[in-house]
Amino acid sequence: MKMLKSTLAIVTAAAVLGVSGFAQAGATLDAVQKKGFVQCGVSDGLPGFSVPDSTGKIIGIDADVCRAVAAAVFGDATKVKFSQLNAKERFTALQSGEIDMLSRNSTMTSSRDAGMGLKFPGFITYYDGVGFLANSKLGVKSAKELDGATICIQAGTTTELNVSDYFRSNNLKYTPITFDTSDESAKSLESGRCDVLTSDKSQLYAQRSKLASPKDYVVLPETISKEPLGPVVRNGDDEWLAIVRWVGYAMLNAEEAGVTSKNVAEQAKSTKNPDVARLLGADGEYGKDLKLPKDWVVKIVGQVGNYGEVFEKNLGKSTPLEIDRGLNALWTNGGIQYAPPVR
Repeated sequence: MKMLKSTLAIVTAAAVLGVSGFAQAGATLDAVQKKGFVQCGVSDGLPGFSVPDSTGKIIGIDADVCRAVAAAVFGDATKVKFSQLNAKERFTALQSGEIDMLSRNSTMTSSRDAGMGLKFPGFITYYDGVGFLANSKLGVKSAKELDGATICIQAGTTTELNVSDYFRSNNLKYTPITFDTSDESAKSLESGRCDVLTSDKSQLYAQRSKLASPKDYVVLPETISKEPLGPVVRNGDDEWLAIVRWVGYAMLNAEEAGVTSKNVAEQAKSTKNPDVARLLGADGEYGKDLKLPKDWVVKIVGQVGNYGEVFEKNLGKSTPLEIDRGLNALWTNGGIQYAPPVR
């Protein structure tokens, strides 16, 4: 009898979870519209991605993805509030409902996408890979020269496993020192507590820009992993998933079509290009499927920019990071950024 009760309890709990999971479809958009803003999780301070400026405003490519979602939903990119989260906190904050979406240089992996109650919409904000940052005085030219090195690593990231795999496969030894925040890791490198700092290469460039003497540090040439970074939402809410996904794709499509923050209003009125007309709401009702207004892409591009504008403003050659587009160039320009069409 005891076993029967236990079995019934498990079945009942599973049924309740299944029903609640189904019932939450559309709940995020409803809650966001009711409170009047998008609560977006970002990093605890990563230049180029999400970091407070001198006035306290959160700036960066990840923050701009949040603003683009707000522009699509409300027609106003300022309708967003930010929660600064470290690597350990980020997924728990999303799972618990503390935030509506996470846009915090997070790598899409099978276990995260299928095993944590989360979903990656599929829009990749930044194609990245793990690398190493070393003081040039160390005299190291390659990661394969790091046998016996002490390495600073941020805890709760995919970097820990990637570094372990790389050193094991190359028959190298190392001593890891883990930290909760990226700033702690960088300060430990600067103080000499570790020989090198490892993280996604974009983060290495960002952290180097914050050091007292950035030119004294070099990013080694190896890229030892694939790190597709993108926004994350909760599983079970396909409506919100679709909105976040297509906001990203709209920014990419706008760049490919030559639609910018400066010309989007005019393009929406006068374009003769059928693809652009559909994208900007001049032809068809493609926002309706997403429960968004007809001019949702006009609002995104007009207030936040297309993908290329957002990249160059936050990460490009005119910024302290000076990052090349590389893989993040459009597929038409030798990169792998490619968006399905709005139609």
